[in-house]
Amino acid sequence: MQVGFSPEGSAHKLVLDTIASANTSIQVLAYAFQAPDIAQALVAAQQRGVDVRIVVDKKRNEGKTSKAAMDLVVRGGVQLRTNDHFHIHHDKAMIVDGDAVETGSFNYAPSAETANSENVVVIRGMPQVSLQYVAHWQSRWDLGVPYKPR
Repeated sequence: MQVGFSPEGSAHKLVLDTIASANTSIQVLAYAFQAPDIAQALVAAQQRGVDVRIVVDKKRNEGKTSKAAMDLVVRGGVQLRTNDHFHIHHDKAMIVDGDAVETGSFNYAPSAETANSENVVVIRGMPQVSLQYVAHWQSRWDLGVPYKPR
């Protein structure tokens, strides 16, 4: 288990390190999806052969900054769906290779990196936990609508 915090920088680093550690898959659940560096890291993972799929809250990601990040990942080959089935799709989690689960309060947004008090926890080697997160991710993916870039 690893932990990181913002704005100290360790949360942001842990998110990027977790993305970089992926070999086969990354499944993301996001409320705010705006951080260009995280979007680019996900595209880089996709380009090295990792299957990257993202579900984001539709209403929270209608602004220009979110659309830019979403356009970037989709144009980079990442599958992204928006979800408006819930009042708020407030999940903030990432499952890497079906094993590592990154979760916490950290939104994938610049404010989470530098301005907010946030936390990230990465849990590895606990299949009973990762299987539950994969099932939760799949349920949100199934409710999502494919995003079309501008």
